[in-house]
Amino acid sequence: MKIVHVVGGRPQFIKVSMVDRELRRKGHESIILHTGQHYNYRMSQVFFDEMDIPETKINLEVGSGSHAEQTGKALIGIEQFLIQEEPDWVLVYGDMNATLSGALAACKLQIRSAHVEAGLRSYNRQMPEEFNRIVADHCVDIRFCPTETAQNNLAKEGITPGAYLPGDVMLDAVMYFNDGQTDILEKLEINPCTYLLMTVHRPTITKNDLEKVFLALKELDETVIFPCHPRFRSMLPAHSNKVRVIQPVGYLDMLTLEKYAKMSLTDSSGVQRESYYFGIPCLTLRTETELIETVIAGRNEVVGIDTEKIVRIVRSGVFSTSKPNIFGDGNAAKYIVRHLEYA
Repeated sequence: MKIVHVVGGRPQFIKVSMVDRELRRKGHESIILHTGQHYNYRMSQVFFDEMDIPETKINLEVGSGSHAEQTGKALIGIEQFLIQEEPDWVLVYGDMNATLSGALAACKLQIRSAHVEAGLRSYNRQMPEEFNRIVADHCVDIRFCPTETAQNNLAKEGITPGAYLPGDVMLDAVMYFNDGQTDILEKLEINPCTYLLMTVHRPTITKNDLEKVFLALKELDETVIFPCHPRFRSMLPAHSNKVRVIQPVGYLDMLTLEKYAKMSLTDSSGVQRESYYFGIPCLTLRTETELIETVIAGRNEVVGIDTEKIVRIVRSGVFSTSKPNIFGDGNAAKYIVRHLEYA
């Protein structure tokens, strides 16, 4: 069986690492196409190095640009590559522009395709990622859902056949790679459970939004570790030494930072999940989440960009201590590969 994975950025590298590893273990031909949406070392190559992901067979180097530009360039390049390779399956992941481009290319060429992490919905049409995952789910032949809610979302859209529930491959990755800790805390000279971890990456976040968040951070006592996405470097408001703005970190360092944080503040779906896996309370800096199960479980609060609410909830620290099994058993990649073998 010959598989082409279409990926373009760091959340997808984490997911593909587990599916690719299982495919290679079973003796299948596993080929990675990188669209190049994330391209500097800290946003791309570090994941390949740390997670033992094979070198990509091709990098389309689409780089930065508008959504239309990235999607269009990737679509042309993916189509040409698929015609050349003639794979049995095309796998797309998550909700990036690479997801949309890969699903469309495979659909147009009538090559069987599957979406890993299908069915997530924020119901926020201002998020480009929402359109990417909706269109991808309606293009592909098979949808692998990380949660029961995601599978139910697809059913509401009329997609019942071809929607399966293997669990979350990001949980697979955490269980596989979380066998210790890196020295990131020592490098930052910070103690476990004394700091807040913040990540912000979505293009809908404005400079005014960042200023409101930083106003909240100013009111808090805790040190804040903020691995800053390159997009926001020029937008950062003035801040005290209490906010430690650092370069983006690799996957293993990020797991350590998440595992030992007092709380996470994030607009990232991935950080919401990883915080949940580690039992760390999370504040979602958005007005909605595609992971409503974590809110229902009492482990995540959706606070938007509300300065007063952020301060109040961080100070109160009232979160549930229970952790229902929402995301499966950590064997999603094995399920996915087994299903592809018999599809």
